[in-house]
Amino acid sequence: MSYTDNYQYGSKISYGKAATNSVVKTEANSICKPGKSICTDVTSSTLISAENYPVDLAPIVTGVVAKVPVVLAELTVQVNVDSIIELPEPAIEIKNIRKHLKITQCLLLQNTNMLFVKGFVRKNIDYSTLGCSNSKGICGDIKHCTIDVPFKFTTPVEFNGIEPAPIVNRTESEFQYFRERELFGPEFADKDKLLSGDLSEFNQTTTEYFNELPFCELISSRIVEFDEYLNPTKPHKTTVPFEERVFKNIEEKMVVFITLKILQKRQVAIGGC
Repeated sequence: MSYTDNYQYGSKISYGKAATNSVVKTEANSICKPGKSICTDVTSSTLISAENYPVDLAPIVTGVVAKVPVVLAELTVQVNVDSIIELPEPAIEIKNIRKHLKITQCLLLQNTNMLFVKGFVRKNIDYSTLGCSNSKGICGDIKHCTIDVPFKFTTPVEFNGIEPAPIVNRTESEFQYFRERELFGPEFADKDKLLSGDLSEFNQTTTEYFNELPFCELISSRIVEFDEYLNPTKPHKTTVPFEERVFKNIEEKMVVFITLKILQKRQVAIGGC
């Protein structure tokens, strides 16, 4: 077996003997800064694809009843959010803001058709800081700050799919057994008897129905935002170009469009083929 070393883009690649289960191993160079010890290392392996072959399916060919999620409604809701963000240090400029929508609660309150939603927008803010400067320019570091901007709202739902299954309530009912007892006293004849229910016992039937709770799927989101620096000022005791200012607070206005799908598990008849 012979090996050939090939250097490409700073990586050392070793090639072994070709075979169906052979492995091509790539060992990346260590990444480090001058004057510092190695802080990370990466070793990866590329596996040759294995062969596969189809297997005959064994489907159900008769009619069945399946319990599957069915679509109750799909809707797009607009949420308006206004927030104030405070950075941990003065910044010169916002370089980039990456946003991800997260939903923590999506609950359909049945018999009211009202949807309760809670969530937040995760924002990763890249900003430049003031390091050294003079009248001609500014140098500094690029830093980041990750925050969660919460929101919550309610919205009525129009079921453009199918109405949710009706709620079946819990029931409780009492019942008694007949009892015959002798009667004694001057006002009762020998043949008189007390015919009634038995008050010495308590009997009850309780029935519980465990209804299927509708649930949500997050389909898509679109965020339109306007960010404005609050109270930008010139740095004290520092010379900077005439137009430069530093700030710590940002006022953010967001319009968030959220597309949700509301589903409920239902029994569905599927015909045979």
